[in-house]
Amino acid sequence: MALSAVVDVELGDRSYPVVVGAGARHELASLIPGEVARVAVVTQTEIGIEVDPGRASRTFAIPRGEGAKSLATVENLCREWARWGLTRRDAVVAVGGGMVTDVGGFAASVYHRGIPVVHVATTLLGQIDAAVGGKTGVNLPEGKNLVGAFWQPTAVVCDSETLQSMPSREWRCGRGEMAKYQFIGAGDLRGLDLHEQVVRCIRLKADVVAADEREGGARAILNYGHTLAHALEIAGGFDLRHGEAVAIGLVYAAEVARRLGRIDDDRVQEHRAVVEHFELDHRLPAGVDIDGTIMLFGRDKKAVAGTTFVLDGPNGVEPVVVDDDALLRDALEAIR
Repeated sequence: MALSAVVDVELGDRSYPVVVGAGARHELASLIPGEVARVAVVTQTEIGIEVDPGRASRTFAIPRGEGAKSLATVENLCREWARWGLTRRDAVVAVGGGMVTDVGGFAASVYHRGIPVVHVATTLLGQIDAAVGGKTGVNLPEGKNLVGAFWQPTAVVCDSETLQSMPSREWRCGRGEMAKYQFIGAGDLRGLDLHEQVVRCIRLKADVVAADEREGGARAILNYGHTLAHALEIAGGFDLRHGEAVAIGLVYAAEVARRLGRIDDDRVQEHRAVVEHFELDHRLPAGVDIDGTIMLFGRDKKAVAGTTFVLDGPNGVEPVVVDDDALLRDALEAIR
């Protein structure tokens, strides 16, 4: 099989390839370190995508839904691995979307204080964002991704064949993240075919991760649109997937940036146009508690001093502390 693209995440002796193309999952065995004896495959029953790691393996299914992205799920995985006899010479392969790679990667990072993990990303969101970069984690009732670790994979596999059976809501979820990439440096993605869109997003993320592995500065741009998105997800009660929430968050961030004088009305309209191109809504869901949402901004994991947003501006997208609740409230009203 001739693979379409290999994007390297350059991290010195921890560098790894992201293999992109039709049938890429069939290269999995060659991407697992040679000394690995056994592989724990973490997936969800509904995904139904089989992989061959080329050595003894066992499949461990985790539940679906954000409620399963929890410390309890990680504990269950680690206990099942221990009962199976998984050792630090073995490895994990996470097969699924962002929830599976987040949970599987975090469990791999803490089991025996860290064993190798390879991600086989089966959704658009997973391929362009969640599986690349080494950020793993789970939720607490108090917030999204508040417990986790930086644990770089040994390799990432992005097989375009796994996208063919993706439900429409999963497409929308991935397109929300894709819209984000258009504003943080990937260029105009709207006229490209899907393969080139995916490769461009991965290349940009690989460059950002190589420059700032642990989110000390530049990597924060990858959170563009996520402050409002995470608040909506924490609040719950809305029929929103992650990428759909990010799309709303992008337009909200643009409204905040305009009120701060960082961008003009035309740039705000460009945000709306890109989100609409990817067939996503940019309005707040009905029933959002404005004051409660502003309170939840402070629980975002990137908040250090004040409410930290990632905002567009004359120097591009960058973190900005905003301490004007009236401004934040006005911007929320603008996207009702």
